[in-house]
Amino acid sequence: MDAQGRGRADNIDPADQWVLNPNTGEYELRLSQSAPQSAVPGPRRSPSRQDPGAGRAARGRSAAPEAAGRRAPDREAPDRETPGREVPPPRRGRGAPPETPPGRRGRRPVKQKSKAKKVLLWTGGSMAFVLVVASAAGYLYIKHLNDNITAISDDGASTGGFQKDRAINILLIGTDKRTGKGNTGYGDAGSVGHADTNILLHVSKDRSNATALSIPRDLIVDVPDCPTKQADGSTKVIPGTSDVRFNTSLGQDGRTPSCTVRTVTELTGVKPDDFMVADFNAVKSLTTAVGGVDVCLAKDINDPDSHLNLKKGTQHIAGETALAFVRTRHAVGFGGDLSRITLQQQFLSALMRKLKSNSTLTSPTKMVKVAEAATKALTVDSQLDSIGKLKDLGLELGKLDPKNLTFTTVPVVDNPAEKVHATVVLNNSTAPAVFDAIKNDVSFTAVKNQKKKAADAAAARLKGTKSAASEVRVRVMNGGAPAGSAQETLTWLQNDEGVLKSENAGNAPSALSRTTLEYAPDQAAQARRLAAIMGLSGSALKPGKSVTNSQGLPAMTLTLGKDFKGAGVSLTTPTKAPENIQKSTADKVECAK
Repeated sequence: MDAQGRGRADNIDPADQWVLNPNTGEYELRLSQSAPQSAVPGPRRSPSRQDPGAGRAARGRSAAPEAAGRRAPDREAPDRETPGREVPPPRRGRGAPPETPPGRRGRRPVKQKSKAKKVLLWTGGSMAFVLVVASAAGYLYIKHLNDNITAISDDGASTGGFQKDRAINILLIGTDKRTGKGNTGYGDAGSVGHADTNILLHVSKDRSNATALSIPRDLIVDVPDCPTKQADGSTKVIPGTSDVRFNTSLGQDGRTPSCTVRTVTELTGVKPDDFMVADFNAVKSLTTAVGGVDVCLAKDINDPDSHLNLKKGTQHIAGETALAFVRTRHAVGFGGDLSRITLQQQFLSALMRKLKSNSTLTSPTKMVKVAEAATKALTVDSQLDSIGKLKDLGLELGKLDPKNLTFTTVPVVDNPAEKVHATVVLNNSTAPAVFDAIKNDVSFTAVKNQKKKAADAAAARLKGTKSAASEVRVRVMNGGAPAGSAQETLTWLQNDEGVLKSENAGNAPSALSRTTLEYAPDQAAQARRLAAIMGLSGSALKPGKSVTNSQGLPAMTLTLGKDFKGAGVSLTTPTKAPENIQKSTADKVECAK
């Protein structure tokens, strides 16, 4: 019978069989009151009691005789003990009570320590198991979400993906294609889909504000040529078309979302970093995932075309009702697409408020539902093809305050070429200012932050005395402008503006997105004069150091960037958004009329 078997047979708790050996400082297993002690750790004892190498430690065997005050006859020191030779336990008189070795602790504390050790072992083992299972489950769920994602090529139309240290531009496209269960009652039967709803979301570099710019589907635009990756891996250039509705930039003639991206760039001058495409299911599943949103109606609405039937006042909508809300148009405003855009903006404002108010972005349970719905409902570009990348984007968007998220629409007017107005064209008196504000990361709301302080500091650089044009000494370099721009500018400065102390310094070491003027502190008056001549904003002026020109004299450096539009064309960038446009912010509840 082994040690555990004897322990059970004698009705002894196994924890009581471990005792402290005062000579070794180790706990040893005592199988019975008369059995010798074996040190731990040590070789495991064989089930056979006759095996001389059964694993009794040398120090454990020598401790008992010394404790009894006797020495084993013909015995060497413990460190010279012959391997395999056993020493008998000390004898005691018949009937005498067993001795307690000097220094031995009582059994009860030993038992408690042993039980605590067992609890730790069980707890540690269980936690390790839970962590392994959780890690495996987490990995499998992430893989599941990744498998949900549908990603298609951006065909080189985007910037290559958003970056955390830069402003972000995301193109959101809602298509009217009939796909998915339960969508047969919407859209055009057999349609390949159009760019039905389009929002260019611009998030500022410092994440203090954002602008959601709606682009009307019926806006007349030029759709450029679109190189498009085909299923076999080849690239096909889909020819562009002029003077067509914006919504034809998707679906028609095999156009993919990358073509809509190119159309937005052509229209606004803003190149999106990424795109997301949502079908009817996206609105239904996302609103359900967040538990619905609250919208406000200024009147009763009963629209058989969109299946929307709601009473006046605040209404809680989700699923099919939410989809009907964003699709209705005949029952609100003037009954056109521009009226529907207003509803969509109100819906997105409500969704933004809901995400912020119930801490969805910080709740793992809620985020799982949102992640599940979003990854199934959205089609994204190839730069957002993993849940990790979508999470990073979500964290950047989560930094926004709803009061600094502005919704506005591309300024348009009715198409003058139509007797019955069905389409719109750009309002050329106001639309360029809106595009410029977005390109230059200008907030559409009054944001008091470090960005405003930086803008104030830049504006201050233009204030002060200005040198005469004849005293301005500058080297002109091409840093991304069209070829020949440096010489063109030099000729214009010398012949038309009297800046005679100027020279062409060739190409800059690297390309710049914006034109800059670097100057030393003692050249500030010269910099202000050249800024006035060139139409440079304060942010284009870069206090730094001077360089030596070809005559060995200190000079400023003017680097023409990609924003250069030609000699004599002002490069002043806007410092505030236009005020004479319709806009709303996500923190305010507005009632649809």
